[in-house]
Amino acid sequence: MGMDKIIEKKKGIRKKHIFWSLSAVLLGFLIVYLTFGNHSSAFRTEKDKLSFATAEEGIFNDYITVIGQVEPITTIFLDAMEGGTVEQRFIEEGAIVQKGDVILRLENRQLYQTILNSEAALAEKENYLRNTRISFETELIQSKRNILDSEYKLTRKKRTFAQYETLFKEELISREDYLQAKEDYEYEAHLLNINKLKAKNDSMLRATSMTTLENDLNKMRQMLDLVHERLGDLNVKAPVDGQLGMLDAEIGQSINSGQRIGQINVLDNFKVSAKIDEHYIDRVIRGLQASLDRNGTSFNLTVKKVYPDVREGQFKIDLVFEGKTPENVRTGQTYHVKLELGESQKALMIPRGGFFQSTGGQWVFVLNADETEAVKRPVKIGKQNPQYYEVLEGLRAGEKVITSGYEMFGTNDRIVMK
Repeated sequence: MGMDKIIEKKKGIRKKHIFWSLSAVLLGFLIVYLTFGNHSSAFRTEKDKLSFATAEEGIFNDYITVIGQVEPITTIFLDAMEGGTVEQRFIEEGAIVQKGDVILRLENRQLYQTILNSEAALAEKENYLRNTRISFETELIQSKRNILDSEYKLTRKKRTFAQYETLFKEELISREDYLQAKEDYEYEAHLLNINKLKAKNDSMLRATSMTTLENDLNKMRQMLDLVHERLGDLNVKAPVDGQLGMLDAEIGQSINSGQRIGQINVLDNFKVSAKIDEHYIDRVIRGLQASLDRNGTSFNLTVKKVYPDVREGQFKIDLVFEGKTPENVRTGQTYHVKLELGESQKALMIPRGGFFQSTGGQWVFVLNADETEAVKRPVKIGKQNPQYYEVLEGLRAGEKVITSGYEMFGTNDRIVMK
């Protein structure tokens, strides 16, 4: 019976050991890459196609530049006081006018008819008042005559009664005759009092009626005067001295009462009107200082009015000149106005660029030390002027950023330079 032979294990490195070692090394590299590697998406581009700027400390001037247009300091609108048809134009647009100059004349035949009716009604009222006055005078004469007649009869009745009373006491007449004489006297006395009271009441009524009629007549005269004034309003006149800026009225055109037909620009001073992006609406207030340059000379302005409404993403302001005004200034001229929003102060700044339109100032691409790639980094932008953005957070002085537009970078987090 034979015995099994013991096989000794070979010493040294075998193939499977090499395989396991290489696998362990590769696994270690994979773990390190997954843990510490940069897995962000990258966009490759040529460096000379981009624009760069360096964040730097400096004095930030808090201002914006707006485009303003010269306008008259005051504009008076022309509204038709009376409606009618345009009969004649005396002054054309752009002409200098004096207060009271007739600009155009309207025709209104209905107004003429109104005047005739008012005059006829006034004449009728005057005739009625005249007849009423005559009637009252006649009644006054009659009242005086009635009182006079009553007084005359009362005197006679009184004398008769006195005689009858004496005769009755001497028993020379009957009691009936005495009582009849007494009753006749008392009747005439009461009748005289009634006539006097009637005369007094008639006098009060006459005075009240005449006053009412005269007041009505005065009102009708006033109304007729107003109608005649309306006739004068058919001549549209310049209310102030100035320049006729716009006139929307052609011969034969029908104009309604109250319709705006033109405007007069008062040329004793001027203002500059500008439209500003609504981004600044909380910072622009009345009293802010501004300036403009013309032919090398600076002129100072002040914000006089800030309009509250926002239209198409902009709001309007009016600025007035402080001190001297540019020579030969004309309505409609355009100026670039530097509007001061606040005091200058030290800040970290980067130049303006197209990147802001893509990011809204929330992040930028920052270059590494050797400028071979740029990485997206969140930042906080504060104020801005026509040249710089104020950087509040996210950058340090000396760091370089891409300032050109980011549209072509898509959603990539890294930019690799070629």
